[in-house]
Amino acid sequence: QVQLVESGGGLVQAGGSLRLTCAASGRIESSYRLGWFRQTPEKEREFVSAINWSGGRTSYADSVKGRFTLSRDNARNTVYLQMNSLKPEDTAVYYCAVQVIGGNMWNEYEYKYWGQGTQVTVSS
Repeated sequence: QVQLVESGGGLVQAGGSLRLTCAASGRIESSYRLGWFRQTPEKEREFVSAINWSGGRTSYADSVKGRFTLSRDNARNTVYLQMNSLKPEDTAVYYCAVQVIGGNMWNEYEYKYWGQGTQVTVSS
């Protein structure tokens, strides 16, 4: 069992930055992958970024590539999503999730554990 808690969301002006944190507790296997997704009332949940717990390989959606950076602290079981040059279209509830069996990192249905989400609002 894995529990995830997101934090760091808030209100920021366009062009600003936020850092989201996902703290994981429970048994984290080296084979796991941790992903970030976001959702608005108007859109389905979409993939943002993911990192392999072992090795630290990262992947990003095209919409955030070059602006967002995902990193991890294995000793703290924590992942950080640094979001720079934020745009109003980045406004969403951001969720972290854990994929326990390797597969399509973009597919939310392949993630087993989810956090409660944190709201990010970017004003224009």
